[in-house]
Amino acid sequence: MDSNNKEKKMENGEFFIKISGIKHLCKNAGVEHNTIPIIIIHGGPGGNNYTYERTIGPLLEKFVTIIYYEQRGCGRSKEPEDKEAYSIPILISDLAELCNILKLEKIIPLGFSFGGQLALEFAITYPNLVEKIIVQAPSEFFDNDRNYYIQLFGFEQIAEGNDKNKIKKIIKSQKNIKEKWLEIWDSIEIETIDKFLFRNNESAKKTRKIWRESGLESSDLMFKALQKKRNKIRLMERVSQIKAPTLIMTGLYDRNVGIELNRDFACKIPNSKLVIFEKSAHSPDIEEPEKYAKTVREFIF
Repeated sequence: MDSNNKEKKMENGEFFIKISGIKHLCKNAGVEHNTIPIIIIHGGPGGNNYTYERTIGPLLEKFVTIIYYEQRGCGRSKEPEDKEAYSIPILISDLAELCNILKLEKIIPLGFSFGGQLALEFAITYPNLVEKIIVQAPSEFFDNDRNYYIQLFGFEQIAEGNDKNKIKKIIKSQKNIKEKWLEIWDSIEIETIDKFLFRNNESAKKTRKIWRESGLESSDLMFKALQKKRNKIRLMERVSQIKAPTLIMTGLYDRNVGIELNRDFACKIPNSKLVIFEKSAHSPDIEEPEKYAKTVREFIF
């Protein structure tokens, strides 16, 4: 399908779609299964699907139709002309338009990290489009400061040597929580970040190799724009509206979002199931791929 959105039979492969005048990269896989498609909603904010396509993606493609979709200004999709044209409502409206263009009557949104937050927001706003929901370590960024505190505490727990002293000094400073959070992310070593994001060092090395290979960077524009647009009512206070069956997956050692936040989502969403990956941190899709694929398959069939 080209950028003019000419009607075409759904088939495997990579293509661009124009949504709100912006070229978005998409990729279909597993179309031959003819199932309700899972749409992969990446995290970040400002990330991409490059790693997911090359790690857990091929395992999922063996049994279900997958649509990889990169958000405006992210990965291989184009930026909006207006650098402020990012918000939760805009991002989920883009996804709804994608469904309309592809003539999808039902989807299963699968969002990881910030993408999990978008998947839940989408299910609240467009319930008739959602068959089931899958979220991996959904966050609650831009609703309140909870995620900032979770991450600061996580860094303090795993850091060693000079980084540990640096983090303690930043936490004790008089700066506000966002300033402390930004300073820690900007000043700590890669080894500390890897320990924070992954339980297994080999998984961290494998992922960093794929990141370098991709040549893609996260979009600061999206993150900065979203920081200015906090939701009036927290997502946690609205997820009880979700009626679709919901699978929540989280790593036991997740210090990026925190297992407690995922537990709270599971308690609030009426028809939900929480699965904890006991050998994973923030990325069970990378650290326990076989269990991850099995869990997804059992949930959707």
